[in-house]
Amino acid sequence: MDKPAKTYPRPLADLIRSCLGPAFARQGFASADIITHWPEIVGPDVAAHAEPIKLQWRHGREAQTEPGTLVLRVEGPAAIEIQHLSAVILERVNRFFGWRAVDRLALRQAPLARRAAAKPAAPPNSEAVARIAAQLPAIADEDLRAALARLGAAIKRP
Repeated sequence: MDKPAKTYPRPLADLIRSCLGPAFARQGFASADIITHWPEIVGPDVAAHAEPIKLQWRHGREAQTEPGTLVLRVEGPAAIEIQHLSAVILERVNRFFGWRAVDRLALRQAPLARRAAAKPAAPPNSEAVARIAAQLPAIADEDLRAALARLGAAIKRP
């Protein structure tokens, strides 16, 4: 009787690469690294308002030596700030690739597809609420007084 061959678990990255590789290739990305590491590449402030859509390469003879254009999806109000930071973003992306892969940014204004969920703020400390409530002037409506005390504690939170 033959023993079955031992199988070892495969890294999830290998399975995902085989599934998503063609989709990323259609968008001009050689790998998913720029998308998965985007916040580390450009920083959390830029990543909160912009995300890469595709990487466009030039066609023709010089296509293999010329840098490409990185197309970013940017939220409307942040587009001007991202445009002003374009030199910094290009430098960080090229440093990530290790060569001058991108020389231009193209911005597309649209809502971000991968928006991180905002964390709800923790409620204010009950001791701080009581301390501020004691300092409030006489207010007939107790609900209003409690709401003002919570607001004051939230504002004075360190």
